[in-house]
Amino acid sequence: MRRTEAARELGGFVREHRTDGSRRLRLAAALLVTGVIGLALGVPVAIASVGTTDGAPELAGLLLGVGLIGLGLGIWRLMQALRTREQCFDVHERGLTHRVAGTATLIPWADIERIGSASAEDGRPLAEARGMGFGFTIELSDARRIRVDTFTEDARELAATIHRAVSLGEFPQGRGRRP
Repeated sequence: MRRTEAARELGGFVREHRTDGSRRLRLAAALLVTGVIGLALGVPVAIASVGTTDGAPELAGLLLGVGLIGLGLGIWRLMQALRTREQCFDVHERGLTHRVAGTATLIPWADIERIGSASAEDGRPLAEARGMGFGFTIELSDARRIRVDTFTEDARELAATIHRAVSLGEFPQGRGRRP
């Protein structure tokens, strides 16, 4: 569905919030490489440390742990990147358009129950780069949930806009043509 068709049903276009899928893929690739390197180094060290009691078993455990965690997180981010490729949220006067991989779903404000599960800023180092900063869930009346995280540009502004429209009845004003 084209943005102009959605604009006719949801009113004037206000703004767009794109999700940075390439950043998500780069993070997945870095995690997968870390996992593979950790396992590639950890397996030989584990084999060589059989029967010893000095530092080799601890090193093997550390390398294998880093490898397995990196591999697991890398696969998770890769699946997330593939599932949400080309994701974008278009804000209109009377609702949202959620676009993913060429398909668009119209979500009128009345179909949104609330903003749920908002996470505050994660204070850990590199939280934003890892996608672990601000995030929230759009909870729909049909029990579906759409997760939005720091990979979506201006996620805080999107959350504030949805909250104002759904909870306070303050609908955004579009700059596009009204039906």
